[in-house]
Amino acid sequence: MSSPPTSLWSPLRQPAFRGLWVCGGVFFIGSGMQTMAAAWLMVELTGSSFLAALVQTAVFMPMFLLALPAGVLADTTDRRRLISGALLAQVGACALLTLLVLGGWGGPASVLFLVFICGCCTAVLTPAWNSSVIDPVPRDEWPQAITAVSIAYNAARAIGPTLAGLVFAQLGAGWVFAVTVTTTLVMWESIRRWPPKAHPPSKLPAERLWGGTLSGLRFAWHSRIILAQLVRVMAFSAAGSALWALLPVIAQRLGTGAPGFGLLMGCLGTGAVAVGLVLGRLRARFGMEAIVGVGGVVFAAAMLVAALTKIAWVVYIGMLFAGAAWMSAMSTFNTATQASAPQWVRSRAVAMHMVAALGAFAMGSAFWGAASDIVGLAPTLYVAASLMGAGLLLARPMPLRMGALHEVTQATPWDELFIEAEPLPEAGPVAVEVGYRIAPGTDTEFLDTISRMKAPRRRDGATFWRVYKDLGEPSRYVERFIVESWADYLHQRARATMADQALETEVRAFLAPGEVVRMSHYIAER
Repeated sequence: MSSPPTSLWSPLRQPAFRGLWVCGGVFFIGSGMQTMAAAWLMVELTGSSFLAALVQTAVFMPMFLLALPAGVLADTTDRRRLISGALLAQVGACALLTLLVLGGWGGPASVLFLVFICGCCTAVLTPAWNSSVIDPVPRDEWPQAITAVSIAYNAARAIGPTLAGLVFAQLGAGWVFAVTVTTTLVMWESIRRWPPKAHPPSKLPAERLWGGTLSGLRFAWHSRIILAQLVRVMAFSAAGSALWALLPVIAQRLGTGAPGFGLLMGCLGTGAVAVGLVLGRLRARFGMEAIVGVGGVVFAAAMLVAALTKIAWVVYIGMLFAGAAWMSAMSTFNTATQASAPQWVRSRAVAMHMVAALGAFAMGSAFWGAASDIVGLAPTLYVAASLMGAGLLLARPMPLRMGALHEVTQATPWDELFIEAEPLPEAGPVAVEVGYRIAPGTDTEFLDTISRMKAPRRRDGATFWRVYKDLGEPSRYVERFIVESWADYLHQRARATMADQALETEVRAFLAPGEVVRMSHYIAER
């Protein structure tokens, strides 16, 4: 059996992925240019650092608010139409911003509003794009594909603001926004040329936005693999946000001013890109936990370096290693999340990863900024480094791993629905009882095995689950669970994976000779 490829170039041999990757990088550069130009324009218009800072809020707040609903839409609607529609709306908003600024009519309110609209469009398309960009790539090359996307994003974060500064200085903010219109159209053309795979056809009623959101949250809560990854990325992001949030203060402490601040950012981006070139091989050789563990230690060490020394070149080297550590850990978390979610919920898993990382990053940044004002830069970085190290202790109760193929492949239900009349999709709640007559003397082993059914039943839609013993017939047990509606029950049946089916086989092995599983369905009437 051949080992999976570890070269970063393996997924880039796929023409569709290569095209989407290049055009995505162009889009990322345009987004970075727009953010930088809007912030500088705000300073020129108002002289207010607070309003300039609000540009970042206008860019990232939509991602935090809309990522999960956008993930639901990506899982339940046509991803091509969703992405294309969001991109065309963003083109319109960017074009309007360009015209207002070039015409001299763009004020602070209109700039912030239109940047916020662009941020909303990006938030709507991101889960769908992130989950579909790797569709052309074989599953065993997903880690390399996700790393390649991360490299493009980190490179764009360094290139975009630099290009924006040059264009802004020569031509003004309006032409920077005009470039952003072009880069967004490039992304739109890539989606038109290499559209995402269509969702598999289904006869089931489509999930609604609120129900789909609850389904995604329920899945994450009852999936130990996904929950572990979300908790781990929150812990890493919350502690690591201290360094990112305090970079301007670090530059001020070094006495390097704005150029030094730019160089610190450049070092972080350079380290991220550099490690991305070899991350696949490192992950294959040492494993996910080792990559995240070493990344946490190195990032904590970089924070200590920034706290302990005022020698600029030493801090710059520390930032190179910090960028490499951040990229290694965050890319690994992202890879583990995408590879551990079945197709029906993958976009929502991506969205929850984004919410967890960005939410922890945003709240952590505010906390560390306030702490630095109160106790000073060095003590704040000491505490953040300590918490980064403490977060690594989560590896034992919440280990990282990629879901195996049989854990994410949906299986065909093996029990027919013997019902007299099909209820309406919204009818419910629905109670399901599964009866087992087991072989004598196997009660303890049976209960231990069937208890493992609770997580997949709850994960896929059940709001209640319990096992009962028949007092009139001690060898008979009933598994009972409740689902909110008939549509939710049909979805739950369709979501069972091959791993779930293998577990059901283990449970049925305890049946007494000649016995079969008996299933009953009840619909609430009052």
